[in-house]
Amino acid sequence: MLSTPAERLRKDLALLPAPPSWARTWASTLADADRTALAAIGEALHDYHSAALAPVWPRLQALVDADRAQRARALIDHGTEGLLRSLGPTLRWRPPVLEADYPVDRDLYLNGRGLLLVPSVFCWRTPVTLVDPELRPVLVYPVSHEAGWWLRPADRAPAEGDRLSQLLGHSRATALRVIQDGCTTGELARRIGVTAPTASQHTAILRETGLIISVRCRNTVLHTLTPLGIDLLSINLAPQPKARSTISRGAAQS
Repeated sequence: MLSTPAERLRKDLALLPAPPSWARTWASTLADADRTALAAIGEALHDYHSAALAPVWPRLQALVDADRAQRARALIDHGTEGLLRSLGPTLRWRPPVLEADYPVDRDLYLNGRGLLLVPSVFCWRTPVTLVDPELRPVLVYPVSHEAGWWLRPADRAPAEGDRLSQLLGHSRATALRVIQDGCTTGELARRIGVTAPTASQHTAILRETGLIISVRCRNTVLHTLTPLGIDLLSINLAPQPKARSTISRGAAQS
């Protein structure tokens, strides 16, 4: 943000339909890329990041890792159609239109351009698109949140009736469920909230018992389930929380 050219700042500020009071007050200085004003905002952003985001950053990254693994699996197994179908329920693929719950009615035509999909923890309830038609089409969509997402899976008490945790132990059962979508050792460590050596220990035991297979690719090791691992998960499904109903906003085509 601090390196954004003055021309871009003026253009972006002009797009705000109802700028907050601080933006109206500082609009002229921000539009001129005043160094003092930008430095003050930059310091505030750094302070906010340190207080609100840094403590849970590993969990934020883990949620995005999990979503990327899910989309990659859908793409590998079922192609582009499967990938687009996997984006529900917030997004609905009705060829050749991708419909999205959106605050306003809007049609976005790709006209042969690609669409960049960006999973985001900060996108709440409805996807967002960039408002500048000159830029590459980007669709930011919300990743799935579960209750207590900010806690490490290893710190959560196993759900009542979780037979897999009783069999393997809570941490190792969590690791096996994470590997279901395929992941590297580093991604596994982030997603279950443990150190890399601990994640390696879990994968070693799961591999030795025939539940996963590990393949080295350059400097990373990718872990996936074996048929035995798939069967074990299938007959020991984790208890599901009660469904909650939500009120969706009007659908818009994107």
